[in-house]
Amino acid sequence: MQRMDKTSTIIMENWRDNMFQDTIAAIATADAMGAISVIRISGSDAIQIVTDLSGKDFSDAKGYTIHYATIKEGNESVDEVLVSLFRAPKSYTGEDVVEISCHGGVYITRKVLSLILGAGARMARRGEFTERAFLSGKMDLSQAEGINDLIWAKDEINAKSAIHSLKGSVAKLMRPLEEDLTQIISNIEVNIDYPEYDDVHQLTEEEILPKAEKWIDDIHRIIVTAQQSAVIKEGINTVILGRPNVGKSSLLNALLEEDKAIVTDVAGTTRDLVEGTVRLNGITLNLIDTAGIRKSDDAIEQIGITKSLQALEKAQLVIVVLDGSEELTKEDQELLEKTKNHNRIVVYNKKDKDSMHAGISISAIQKDITELTNAIVEKYQSEYIAANSDTLNNERQIGYALQAEQAMNDAVNALHAGMELDLVTIDLEKAWTALRQITGKAGKEDLLDEIFSRFCLGK
Repeated sequence: MQRMDKTSTIIMENWRDNMFQDTIAAIATADAMGAISVIRISGSDAIQIVTDLSGKDFSDAKGYTIHYATIKEGNESVDEVLVSLFRAPKSYTGEDVVEISCHGGVYITRKVLSLILGAGARMARRGEFTERAFLSGKMDLSQAEGINDLIWAKDEINAKSAIHSLKGSVAKLMRPLEEDLTQIISNIEVNIDYPEYDDVHQLTEEEILPKAEKWIDDIHRIIVTAQQSAVIKEGINTVILGRPNVGKSSLLNALLEEDKAIVTDVAGTTRDLVEGTVRLNGITLNLIDTAGIRKSDDAIEQIGITKSLQALEKAQLVIVVLDGSEELTKEDQELLEKTKNHNRIVVYNKKDKDSMHAGISISAIQKDITELTNAIVEKYQSEYIAANSDTLNNERQIGYALQAEQAMNDAVNALHAGMELDLVTIDLEKAWTALRQITGKAGKEDLLDEIFSRFCLGK
């Protein structure tokens, strides 16, 4: 088994070596007009290609240096550039990397790239520079994902989370769980394979169970925190519901601080979904104003009501708007019943007309909605804190954490059922593999290396 795993490792290493034989290039800045453009080249021929195109010998140039050069096509100058050199392995990809800063402009940038490709490089695939960085061990998978998250970050929370990932926060978060699980598996494997050694402690089910159960508690907390964080990072899908003319559209406009939804005294004015996004103390709400919920013979209004009910099913937060200036109607009661199992906030609008009800009271038309916004911020304060902490950052990572938790639950159930330890290790190894998938370093050979590095059994 160990021999097969070592063979797999050799095959993987050879594949990586072959992958890195070619040199790749791509435009690293936006394909648009600008002051400068940067073209990145990575691979064993990167420095030679720039030497050939500029006629300037960079073979002895040190890494982390910048040089003036002229890119030429034959004897004709194309552009005056700055050449930044990064020698392997101290580069982004772990290979020789050259970054050419040329004058901005679509034509010049593409022209220089064309010359680089003609000199022996090939066009890089999407994400290939970061892929090479990952495969060469410059970063783990969670750090690679952090780079993409940082590029696409739409607010401060997402940017901070991405930066944490770049610094290895996910690997740091998982490391204690990985080490504890490795220790449990190691002890069991040694008990099974080397029972003749007197100095090896014989592990029992009673000793394993508390450790395994604590492990489950620890990863469950991480998963819950990550799920809470995801809500804030992606924005809370928020639906505003109520019967016609209670002030839903006025509330949407007040939250957005713009007149996005049409407001009239005519019942049924809003017939389609009206959307917008607002941030409240770092919390993003993806708002949907819906058609008023009532019985109607109007075919178009009926379609709007159907869409409203469909939006309700997908909502993470429901704001139920009631008319605070009058008694609750039958339609209000039906709406409260329909939303009782949803995450909701009930507000009474038209406080400017003297509200008849206790609870969160607002005047949407006068943009007096402080009680509501305070309630939303308070409701999601824990999720906001979670989003600013070190946690798992996407569905892929959370999915593998859930797999690890399930596998460990299976192991605990097997222990309670009195199954043999060698069978229990199957579930334990599943948990270990799922955990390592989060950072992209799963491999049976790694587990074997960990086990045998912890014990001196070959005396």
